[in-house]
Amino acid sequence: MVDRSISAGFVCAAARTAALLTLIASMLLSLSACAPAPAGPGEAGPAPTLVDAERVSMGSPVHLSAWTADPVRAGVAFDAAFDEFDRLDAMMTVWRPDSDVLRVNAAAGDHPVRVQPEVREVLRVAREVSELTAGKFDVTFGALAGLWKFDHDQDNVIPDRAAVQRRLPLIDYTTIVVDDQAGTVFLTRPGVSVHLGGIGKGYAVDRAAAILRQAGIADFMIQAGGDLYVGGRRGDRPWRTGIRDPRGPADSSFAALDLTDATFSTSGDYERFFLRDGRRYHHILDPDTGEPATRSRSVTIVSERAILADAIAKGIFILGPDAGIALVERMHGVEAVIVGANNEVVISSGLRGRVQVLAPPTDAP
Repeated sequence: MVDRSISAGFVCAAARTAALLTLIASMLLSLSACAPAPAGPGEAGPAPTLVDAERVSMGSPVHLSAWTADPVRAGVAFDAAFDEFDRLDAMMTVWRPDSDVLRVNAAAGDHPVRVQPEVREVLRVAREVSELTAGKFDVTFGALAGLWKFDHDQDNVIPDRAAVQRRLPLIDYTTIVVDDQAGTVFLTRPGVSVHLGGIGKGYAVDRAAAILRQAGIADFMIQAGGDLYVGGRRGDRPWRTGIRDPRGPADSSFAALDLTDATFSTSGDYERFFLRDGRRYHHILDPDTGEPATRSRSVTIVSERAILADAIAKGIFILGPDAGIALVERMHGVEAVIVGANNEVVISSGLRGRVQVLAPPTDAP
């Protein structure tokens, strides 16, 4: 059910980018007039090389790479992909008062709000993942905003427990009503607040991948925070991806995996956190308790869709290794590597023999 609905949603979303892709094509045609002439018979053409670019969007560095013999084409496609990140961020962020998400939140319990189709698609997928994870993934965790602060407003303050408990009834994904015919979203209960930080980057990665492919870039990598997608190959081999050591240095990996045409999304308790009295407080909150989840250190999901991997990784992080791996084994096309709270490593059946464990994860608080 999840795969079919996501695929249908992306067909619809792709139609909305037709004008953008037409513009890319026209730019590439004009640039090709200035490009070197193709190699003649017996002449070697330009050697493929790695082309990179980076921009900050959705609160994280977005890094794009392509293995290509046409860096000009790659540069134009990269700009279009970066612009798509920014466009989606403008409608999904909670830091711009005119975003679709904040307008929906402001009208909670009062009236439906017209929003872009992309926002409705993300909310539909979010609901499916909420149902798959028994509500552990829930985009209405925004009700806790202002109590826990882990974005650029991080203040390392543990909120009053009574204040958190008063907000818990407002975390309820079933209050989100998406009406595609009217083009609206309605939060049926006052005080409910949507936050797409756990799924929006994954959606943007999928959209950027589609833009690169339709611009003729087949071999590429997109990384936005913990969300990564690789298309094609890096020369004569698949792309090599590393799974970060949750307690090691920021540039250290405890495992590696070769991938092609797949997404790779990691959620961990090491990106935004603080320590207090030996306990780690981080940004992945359990909607049932309103507290940072305690059963996992990191969860890496491999699947075909970045939007699904992004959301599922958070839900499984909260569920923990036992319930999380049981869910993964029931899903088609989804695999996982989980580092539990006790530093144990659990690998789903579809990745056994494919994941190379370089060293045990560092064991530290």
